[in-house]
Amino acid sequence: MKKVLLLISILFMIVLLWVLVDAVLPKRAKAGDAEAQTELGEKYYNGDGVAIDYKEAFKWYKLAAEQGYAYAQYKLGVMYTNGEGVAIDYKVSVKWYKLAAEQGFAIAQYNLGVMYENGRGVVQNHKEAVKWYKLAAEQGVAYAQYNLGLMYDNGEGVTQDSKEAFKWYKLAAEQGDASAQFRLGLMYTNGRGVVQNHKEAVKWYKLAAEQGDAWAQYNLGWMYLNGEGVTQDSKEAFKWFKLAAEQGDADAQNNLGGMYYNGDGVVQNNEQAYFWYLLAAANASGDLIQKAKENRDIVAKKLSPAQVERIQREAANWKPKVSE
Repeated sequence: MKKVLLLISILFMIVLLWVLVDAVLPKRAKAGDAEAQTELGEKYYNGDGVAIDYKEAFKWYKLAAEQGYAYAQYKLGVMYTNGEGVAIDYKVSVKWYKLAAEQGFAIAQYNLGVMYENGRGVVQNHKEAVKWYKLAAEQGVAYAQYNLGLMYDNGEGVTQDSKEAFKWYKLAAEQGDASAQFRLGLMYTNGRGVVQNHKEAVKWYKLAAEQGDAWAQYNLGWMYLNGEGVTQDSKEAFKWFKLAAEQGDADAQNNLGGMYYNGDGVVQNNEQAYFWYLLAAANASGDLIQKAKENRDIVAKKLSPAQVERIQREAANWKPKVSE
């Protein structure tokens, strides 16, 4: 009983202390304490103990930012980028991101890189984007590591360098970035920047695919279908193609149609084959357009006019799933 009472007393003191700190925070903020101003801005921004109020959050962040508080400067940049509590203004976003970035604030450095890469609020400048991505990447920001990998991979703002791209993709992939995991899989598949290794490719595709990356799901399906890096397994291939197809990947939709048509990894079903070929033909680009149309038309001949009409209605109302 004494232990229970002691625990209750400790919890009460913690709650009381939290309430007192919370009550003092506005006073500290009004007195010009930049840290308190930022904390108060966070509360209004996130709805922590108060209703979400972007204008009030903006007010307190701005007071702290004007005192040189890096996090508040970064948050002002975000609010100007997103139009939260203030009209969208990319030029002003860049101003605040840069002030925070110059203080070494990693996420601001990453965001500034994004602005330079895309020419938002500044003249597009890939070299400048690389500069800021690298500063953020060296501090461990996975998004920056991935974007820096892309810049090296594509030779944007730097000399193309597959080994350097691989290095940055790997760092981001090891932090769980799905896009970087997919790119790493591609590099292992094609032997770019690293010795070709299909088993490693499968490993990284699977990690990305399990996070919902449609391209990784498609490529993983392809590896299983062709027995590259894994034992050939049509059922497993079908599983991953279906997940990618449901997100709108036209190549996966076309392959899914073929698997239903041939009964490969799934029970043969012409209606399903026609459905997925229809979607593939509608979503495809390049050479796949003609191929998917031809496949669609071949299967249509095996269906009745009523079946074709019904499936066309279903396809017209179909919407891709959004990856969580």
